Amino acid sequence: MKSVLAQLKQYKKDTFLTIGFTALEVVMEVLLPFMTAKIIDDGLARSDMPAILRCGAIMVAMAAVSLFAGAMAGRFAASASSGFACNLRESMYARIQDFSFSNIDKFSTAGLVTRLTTDVTNVQNAFQMIIRIAVRAPLTLITSMAMCFFISRELSLIFLAALCFLGIMLALIMRTTTALFQQVFDRYDDLNASVQENVAAIRVVKAYVREDYENQKFQKATGNLYRLFVKAEGILAVNNPLMMLTVYACITAVSWLGAHFVVAGSMTTGNITSLFSYIMSVMMSLMMLSMIFVMVSMSSASIRRISEVLAEQPELHNPETPVVEVKDGSIDFDHVNFSYRRGSGKSALADIDLHIRSGETIGVIGGTGCGKSSLANLISRLYDATEGTVRVGGRDVREYDLEVLRNEVSVVLQKNILFSGTILDNLRWGNPAASREECIRACRAACADEFIEQFPKGYDTWIERGGANVSGGQKQRLCIARALLKKPKILILDDSTSAVDTATDANIRQAFRTFIPGTTKLIIAQRISSVQDADRILVLEDGRINGFDTHENLLKTNAIYRDIYESQTQGGGDFDQAC
Repeated sequence: MKSVLAQLKQYKKDTFLTIGFTALEVVMEVLLPFMTAKIIDDGLARSDMPAILRCGAIMVAMAAVSLFAGAMAGRFAASASSGFACNLRESMYARIQDFSFSNIDKFSTAGLVTRLTTDVTNVQNAFQMIIRIAVRAPLTLITSMAMCFFISRELSLIFLAALCFLGIMLALIMRTTTALFQQVFDRYDDLNASVQENVAAIRVVKAYVREDYENQKFQKATGNLYRLFVKAEGILAVNNPLMMLTVYACITAVSWLGAHFVVAGSMTTGNITSLFSYIMSVMMSLMMLSMIFVMVSMSSASIRRISEVLAEQPELHNPETPVVEVKDGSIDFDHVNFSYRRGSGKSALADIDLHIRSGETIGVIGGTGCGKSSLANLISRLYDATEGTVRVGGRDVREYDLEVLRNEVSVVLQKNILFSGTILDNLRWGNPAASREECIRACRAACADEFIEQFPKGYDTWIERGGANVSGGQKQRLCIARALLKKPKILILDDSTSAVDTATDANIRQAFRTFIPGTTKLIIAQRISSVQDADRILVLEDGRINGFDTHENLLKTNAIYRDIYESQTQGGGDFDQAC
């Protein structure tokens, strides 16, 4: 709760103004029945017209102040709640941007989306209700009860009994529904995941005619959500009948006992009239409090989920005095072990001892799951090694400023992502200051110019979100061009030419020699043809180095590499398949 409320920031003033104006509104409203009783007892009963006019004028003034205070409270409440929600979303989004890959692995994409949308909206609505109704209801309740005791202590005991009864019942209802709403928002994650997966893979769904299966999966997710909501709302629905039962019981009891007091002369007609007004105020306050309990029940689960994101601390940090310059593109792994889950006993990389000179072209090859991508992730410090040291430019990667390191280590990942915007907008992710001519040269080196120039708008062609309007090979070449614009000291291609033909792949590698001759290049690939011209080739097996030498030497000395080569050059197919 503390981490969530800390996001109020500049909207604290609006929050306190809302509370202040709400309190003023309540005071005016509570005094109105008292003035009504004065008119009845001092004016009408005594036929005193000046007293009636005087009390009437005071009531009009009080009503005007109450109206003004209510309007101002509503205005500041809207500002405070909307600003609070805005700050929450911005803080969560900023925290997510600081997450390392290991932090992101703890949350699903759908779960983060739900937290940023549905959960924040729930908290916003609850906050607006709390700063208005949660202030208004208790104040009205307390002041009305005080006036009731001032008028008749005996009749006011009825209200105390009603309050105790409702308090116990609301506590039981809240205890049950809070746990249910936690399950509801977990089911929201499942629902969003189903929608996200279906929309992202809609082409595959249609290609395999799996619409019915996806509909059934979605219906199951919505059905689970429906059942939990019905169960939670069904319990909450008990709240209204309880409230009405209490209200009418109080009115009946006060009417019967109050009539006896009036007849006995211990109460005036004005007092009994104002007492009924205070009864309704007390009961309406109780109803408003019950509404707050409902919102708190729903939002408490959302607050916990938001707090999980805000409390999550990035696992990768800059050192106190970070190194801000990468000397060269040399890479050293000194007996490195790496596991995605510390203490799990399962290593993605084991005892990697590897030394690469600056400017070398290194091929990396191996079967699926052998640790190729894990190796690349450690170089740009997307993860930290579990044991051992990874050095770039002769320095431990943990000594560098993260932005400096990642600007000098350019990675084209397996999953190529383009963003909505023009081709130039996407290219300039690599270098925001790049000129159009620099972008064109990078695209020529990546062999992307040939298809870009065929578009009617050329480099100003709009790219849909995720690159949905370009092919896989075109997307890969645009991502390579984007990486080249950074002019890094180290370039890592993580199986990023798998969707292009072998001739284009060869042209791209040839262009590297002239476009970035001094850059260290790591080419992770499935095809022998993509790595055989490299200075040296690293063969990985089960997270360990099985061989590291030139193409010719590996053919002579390394059985795994020789099997891969023969399976691909003699028509055997993909090397992950049995030969």
